[in-house]
Amino acid sequence: MKLGRSSSIKKVMNNDFILNSEYISIFEKNGVVLLKNMINKKWQRILNDAIEEDIKKPGPFFHSYKTEDGKGNFHGNMRIWEHYQGLKDYCTKSPLPYFAAQLLNSNKINLFYDQLFVKEPETKNCIRWHNDQPYWPIRGWPVISFWTSLDPISKNNGPMEFISKSHKWGKWYQPEHFAPGASKAYEQNPEFEKIPDIDSNRDKYDIISFDMNPGDLLAFHALVVHGSTGNISKNRRRRGYAVRYTGDDVFYSTDKGSHLDLRNPELENGNLLDSKQYPVVWEKDKNVY
Repeated sequence: MKLGRSSSIKKVMNNDFILNSEYISIFEKNGVVLLKNMINKKWQRILNDAIEEDIKKPGPFFHSYKTEDGKGNFHGNMRIWEHYQGLKDYCTKSPLPYFAAQLLNSNKINLFYDQLFVKEPETKNCIRWHNDQPYWPIRGWPVISFWTSLDPISKNNGPMEFISKSHKWGKWYQPEHFAPGASKAYEQNPEFEKIPDIDSNRDKYDIISFDMNPGDLLAFHALVVHGSTGNISKNRRRRGYAVRYTGDDVFYSTDKGSHLDLRNPELENGNLLDSKQYPVVWEKDKNVY
C-alpha cells in the first residue's frame, strides 16, 4: 500500500503511518484537525466509484430529501462498507485505522460505521448543530470520525463548521432529525440537553471551518459540536464520506436516544464492541487486516 507523498506522515514497518505530533496536539486541544493530502488517488477513485454506484443503486440505509424550492437534492446512506468491497477495503486497509490509533492514543481500533453525505448544487439545507455521540449506541471517550470530500470544498458548497474545544464541554445534546419534515422523533434521554441556539449567537463561540481538496481528511472527536452549511453553489457538488472508529474500552450502550440502524443485536449493554458489525481493524503488534 502506498500513499502520496506528504510531509505530515512517514511510512515505517508493517504499513504503519506516523502522524506529525502537531496534528495530535491540535486534535486533542480543539477536537478537530485538518490532515492535508492524506488520501492518495487510488483510494479517491475507489471512493468515487462506490459513491456514484450508491447514488444509482442505494443500499438499505439510504435516505434523501429535496430542498423546499425543489432545486437541490441530498443523498445520504450509512453502513455502506458492508455492501461495497472497495469501501470495506478503505475502512480497514487504508491508513485511517493507523491514524485513529495515534489520535486516540489507543491500542485497539474498531470500525464503528461509515456514512455518506451528498449535497448536490443548490441544496441549501444546513445540517443543524449537534455532537455525534448521543446519536450512537456506544459510550467511552476515544471515538473519532474521518471525513473526506471527493470535491473541493469552500464556503459556497457546504463546508463543515466546528466549535473549537467543545468536545471538552462535557455536554451530550439531545438528538434531533436532520431531514426536513421528519415525522419520527428520537427517544428523549433525560441525561441529554437541548442544544443552544448557536446560530443566533455565533459571536459567542469559537467557530472554525476548513476549505478542503480531494485527498484531505477532517479528523474530529465524537463530542465536538459541529454542523454544515448548505450548498448554495450553482454547479459544484459536495460529496462527503465519513468513517467512524472507536478506541480502547469503548462499550455498547442501550441508553435511549441512539439511532436504531446503528444498534447491534449481537451485543448487550456494557459489552465491548468486538463483533461482525463493529470489527477490530487495528491492534497493536497484531496484523488484523
